[in-house]
Order: sequence, then structure tokens, then C-alpha cells
Amino acid sequence: MLTAGVDLAADPAGTAVAAVSWSATGATVRTLTVPADDDVIVALAGRADKIGIDCPLGWPDDFVSFVTAHRTGVVAVPAGVEGKEWRRRLAWRHTDEVVRTLTGLVPLSVSADRIGHTAMRCAALQSRLAGAGRSVDRSGEGAVVEVYPAASLKVWGLPWRGYKTTKNQAALGAVVDRLLQAAPWLDLGEHEALCRRSDHALDAVVAALTARAAVRDQVCRPAERELPAARTEGWIAIPTAALSALPG
Repeated sequence: MLTAGVDLAADPAGTAVAAVSWSATGATVRTLTVPADDDVIVALAGRADKIGIDCPLGWPDDFVSFVTAHRTGVVAVPAGVEGKEWRRRLAWRHTDEVVRTLTGLVPLSVSADRIGHTAMRCAALQSRLAGAGRSVDRSGEGAVVEVYPAASLKVWGLPWRGYKTTKNQAALGAVVDRLLQAAPWLDLGEHEALCRRSDHALDAVVAALTARAAVRDQVCRPAERELPAARTEGWIAIPTAALSALPG
């Protein structure tokens, strides 16, 4: 089995992709590429059983309705709802609120933060993946699953913050050390040095590990009542089992 991970950015320069092969006893990082354009991602997706993408797969349903209403010039705050609560529904998806409840982390708002630029690229990428024959179900049931590396690391008991950007190289190396200690079955091979230099590379590997958890049904999934929103807004797969449960 091969799983892929994509740490997506608005531009290829900040994008990393990883491919991890799995056996009964462990996993090996086969490829790790930074930077990565859409062609690289689509090609890798064609070989992978599951692709974990670190980017919102959709926008809040309420935000989409808001923008549509605004285009016609008719926008009104729903009766009985405070303005702050109304704006929160526009800024965060249902899955973001689930992540907040489960992990205490607050994902970036796809409609109010700069992550929206990356989501625009992701929207086009989803169309390319679908055109290449990969099923894209934003709830995570198809070939693509939305992931959140910081949440995966936190659930797995690993350092999950403070390792971003080049000024935090020591902290990034410490995360790699902890990951290898917790997962002695994971072979980074020649790509270990890149993981220690680039937080994008490390996040791509974590995204591929989370994709494996999704394959093994070791992530939270939307309940039936949550499926409609998950299929339009996206659904973040949060691991529900230990890192040690991934091989096998």
C-alpha cells in the first residue's frame, strides 16, 4: 500500500509531497519533494491508495450563501442570532468546530484567513484529481482526505507547535527525533535530512501517515447528520488511535 501526503501552499515553492509505502511491520518514505507543483501532486495521487491534503477542501456553507446573497445586495443577520455568532458561522466550517472540541486547536478560517489563497489552489487541484480518475469526496470517503498535521501530532503525543519557519530548525529536529522514537518502524531513509530542514517536508510525511490512519478507519468520521456539510465543506480526519497502530 502507498499513501501520499501533501502540505499544500498557495504556490509550489512552499508545497511538499510525500509518498509512504506500508508493509505488515513498518513504513518507508519513498519520495519526498519540495517544491511541488500540481503536476507532481496529480502524478503521485495516481499511484497512491489515499492522499492526505493539508488544506481546507471547501468553504463554510453559510459563507457560500452569504457571498451569493451579497452579490444580489441582500444580506441580513439571521433573526435571534448575535452578530458575533453569525460571523463565526461564516468564518469556520463545522469540521473546524469539531477539531476545536476534540483537540483544543483552532484551524485557520478558510474564509477569513490567508489559508483561503491555498484553498483556491486546492479547489482547482480537486478538479484535476477528479479528472484524472481519483474520487474526490470532501468527507474523506474517496481517494482524498483532508488532514491537519498539527492535530495529528498532538493526538499522537508529539510536539505540534513551535517548529515552523527556518528560525526554528532546532525545534523541527526535535519533532523528527520524537517522531522516530514513537514510530521506530518508520524509515525516513535519505529523506530524513530534508525533514530536519523543511517543516513543509515533515508535514507532508505526517499527512501521509494520517492518510494511512484514514485507510485503517482510525480517524474520526462525520456522523450521518454531519455528512451533508462534510461533503460540501470538507472534513478533517483526526486520528483516533495511537501512532503504533498504523502498521499491520
